[in-house]
Amino acid sequence: MNKELVLRLAKYRRLLYKLKNLGLERVFSNNLGDAIGVTPALVRKDFSMINLTGNKRGGYNIDSVIQSLDEILGQSTAKEVVLVGCGRIGSALLEYKEFSRDGIHIVAGFDIDPSRVKTTAETPIYHIDQLEEIARKHKITVGIIAVPDTAATQVLDKMIDAGISGILNFAPVELKCSKKCERDTCPVRCNIQNVNIALEIENLFFLENLRATDGLQEDVDLYIESSANSKHD
Repeated sequence: MNKELVLRLAKYRRLLYKLKNLGLERVFSNNLGDAIGVTPALVRKDFSMINLTGNKRGGYNIDSVIQSLDEILGQSTAKEVVLVGCGRIGSALLEYKEFSRDGIHIVAGFDIDPSRVKTTAETPIYHIDQLEEIARKHKITVGIIAVPDTAATQVLDKMIDAGISGILNFAPVELKCSKKCERDTCPVRCNIQNVNIALEIENLFFLENLRATDGLQEDVDLYIESSANSKHD
């Protein structure tokens, strides 16, 4: 199952829970497609790949689809993660209440600054030197990096040494597996998602400037299409 499909399944699941909370019992592929920006045909193809069936008149049973997606995406058990870097971005993530709705639990935060260490807090914050000890104790495999760019690579190495192979990186630098080997032979096989907020905003300004320029709408559409295609290459 490729990354793009997993991402779409997660989007379907989130949307289906919202529809369920509104009291709906069934949904159609065009409703789901419109909501996440894909075609109804792709929705049906995605569902057929995981053996979910519906019909033209009745659509899909929301409870049945949610149950299947929970099993596939591992939503039936809590997902425990750790966070390194408890500055402004890190603190905001620690206080983000929506994580619990999706079964995500931040077990602990870590920081190099002793003044931020608060081991008795609701979500305890430890010194970075305790990362490996606590990560292995809780069998953590996913971590969040929210440190300055100068410290990001060192934190990545610490996470990998602690057995953490799934990493969401908010540091303003592109991180790659530090083992410097081919993915097929890498003993760690870590998965890193880089989230550069400034770059995403800059990209939006670029697109808006293009859109505001007369006669360049077609160029904007082509740019968006090529960007989307490049993510699938």
